[in-house]
Amino acid sequence: MDAAVISALSRGCGTLKVATDPARQEQLLAYLELMIKWNRAYNLTAVRDPQNMVTRHLLDSLSIAPYVTGQRLIDVGTGGGLPGVPLSILFPEREFHLLDSNGKKTRFLFQVKTALRLDIMTVHQARVESFNEGPFDAVLSRAFASLADMVNGCRHLLAPGGHFIAMKGAYPETELAAVADRCQLQAVHPLEVPGLGEERHLVDMTLRS
Repeated sequence: MDAAVISALSRGCGTLKVATDPARQEQLLAYLELMIKWNRAYNLTAVRDPQNMVTRHLLDSLSIAPYVTGQRLIDVGTGGGLPGVPLSILFPEREFHLLDSNGKKTRFLFQVKTALRLDIMTVHQARVESFNEGPFDAVLSRAFASLADMVNGCRHLLAPGGHFIAMKGAYPETELAAVADRCQLQAVHPLEVPGLGEERHLVDMTLRS
């Protein structure tokens, strides 16, 4: 891996104060190398430049780490494994489930699981509406177009008292208003992704009883 890429990851992890140990950074770089290799045939991401992949994929995923709670979590619409794989590397003691309906992407994720020895991480190929292996302490996603879509599609997966954790760009004021009758907003955390220079927010919600 290019020295500039290694340095960008190391600096970014240092700024975020996560995954600062060499072993975890080596796993993150191994994941990145697999993504670059498989992306040529499987079109996992539109981002092609390795340094941009560090920023937009690895550091973007790791930036939510302080706010991710629970022991059993599911990343819905995980695609190439974001944020689920970086979080599985960071928290190997937690049970992350990665769900996607695309067979090419889940085949890639099975390879990642094997190569990186992420034994507790589980990969599922299914549509979210037909997936019933919950409940989960938290439902994570950066894939849904709106918070309403996330709540409508995933509420059956959430354990009582569980959290929806949604990665968004600009502050999603209109989206929050659309789910206010069904969800209790716990927090909207502004995120600083090293090297990105774009707005990022993390929405934390629970279902109203």
